[in-house]
Amino acid sequence: MIDTHAHLDALDDDPADVVARAREAGVTRILTVGGAEAVALADRFEAVHAIVGIHPHESPAGDVEEIRRLQAHPKVVAVGEIGLDWYRDYAPRDVQTRMFERQLELARELGKPVVIHTRAADGDTLAALGGFDGTVVLHCFSSPHLLAPALERGWYVSFAGNVTYKNAPELRIAATQVPADRILAETDSPYLAPQAVRGRRNEPAYVVHTLAALATARGDEPAGLAARIDENASACFGL
Repeated sequence: MIDTHAHLDALDDDPADVVARAREAGVTRILTVGGAEAVALADRFEAVHAIVGIHPHESPAGDVEEIRRLQAHPKVVAVGEIGLDWYRDYAPRDVQTRMFERQLELARELGKPVVIHTRAADGDTLAALGGFDGTVVLHCFSSPHLLAPALERGWYVSFAGNVTYKNAPELRIAATQVPADRILAETDSPYLAPQAVRGRRNEPAYVVHTLAALATARGDEPAGLAARIDENASACFGL
């Protein structure tokens, strides 16, 4: 099984312990998201690859040329997480938009997938992606009304621990509509611990709980769905 989106550098525990616990849970590959720290972790652990980009909150201080440099590392598999966040508004919207556009251009130039963060900005996110013809992953999917355009455009849809929450039936319904070759699973750890481990810091080992919820919603066997998600991640990220 794979965790397609974690923030290993944000966890309190030694990454070696986190990777070991993931392996014990059957999670054999982890994609960690961030900057230089993510690349260093990918270098350190065979099971880890990196997704590198400038989060919308960090847009004002972001250095696209540094991201370009990091993208040259052979274990960096995507540009992300990038996008727009009108919910927190930690960065001016025009600055976020320009940074998003620049990183989309970088991904286009490099032929890399993009991993998208969108919060309270779905219309503007769709508009920005309108001219992007590369591979798109909607990270931590939480906007059911984005499902139709995502499926129409052939994007990957990645579900995190919030799909397990009692008050999120709409996410489980959305999961039933994603084609088998476009579904992904993630933890977004250390955030969004699944229902079974609520109150704990999330970590890659807990992606098994998200998988279980997805399998139940879809009427799939967990092992079969895990294998399918693994295949999807390999195709999406060129693993």
